[in-house]
Amino acid sequence: MVIVGRNPHKTADVIAEIKVQNPSGGAVDGLVADLSSLADIRRLAEEFRSKYERLDVLVNNAGAYFNRREVSVDGFEMTFALNHLGYFYLTHLLLDMIKSSAPARIVNVSSGAHPMGKIKFDNLNSKGIYLGWTAYGTSKLMNILFTRELSRRLEGTRVTANVLHPGFVATNFGHNGKGLWPLFVKWSQKRAITPEKGAQTSIYLASSPEVAGVSGAYFHNSKIVQPSNAAQDDDLALRLWEVSEQLIAEKEKTLA
Repeated sequence: MVIVGRNPHKTADVIAEIKVQNPSGGAVDGLVADLSSLADIRRLAEEFRSKYERLDVLVNNAGAYFNRREVSVDGFEMTFALNHLGYFYLTHLLLDMIKSSAPARIVNVSSGAHPMGKIKFDNLNSKGIYLGWTAYGTSKLMNILFTRELSRRLEGTRVTANVLHPGFVATNFGHNGKGLWPLFVKWSQKRAITPEKGAQTSIYLASSPEVAGVSGAYFHNSKIVQPSNAAQDDDLALRLWEVSEQLIAEKEKTLA
């Protein structure tokens, strides 16, 4: 198992904790990258390829909520950069490796907040009036649409792609906000489920033989559920894919 973290010290601590709790659970390794940075994502993919020969399961779970507008090193609004483009670009860079490892799985973590999202292709960077919850919901809608189009493109490859809502989980998620927001998040998380329970659907999709042939579905509590109408729009999914490809291709020219 290989985990990716932004902070090298925290990543090392997590690896150590996993090894203590699972002394006979196999090798655990870690890589460090800022998944809001396209250059870092590309470096991460290159490092992974240099160290490992196969990739059986890719779980895209990095994300954050920003209650005030921030911009990534590439000039994208941070929620869009991290929560959507991070998934899209890393998967793209590792996709041939995943295919060569088939049967393989891709698991994308979305959110039950996705119905609040609305994709405005003329303002993907959320300029003007910024509403953090709308930006977050939009990024989670993008996760589902990305999974839907990815699954369609993977037909016949023996690679599945599914997406999930983990539930409202008591983690450090949302504690990075400005002003009173972190206090509100900590208060509301008193009603949240544990991280262990929140991870169950991701683990199920990554490992259960019950979903070996399932692809393109949205899960909650390890069961298929229907996402919003917008999240089932194949034309919207294709357009998002094409626009994301174009945005990254333009930035890649500056990374060469």
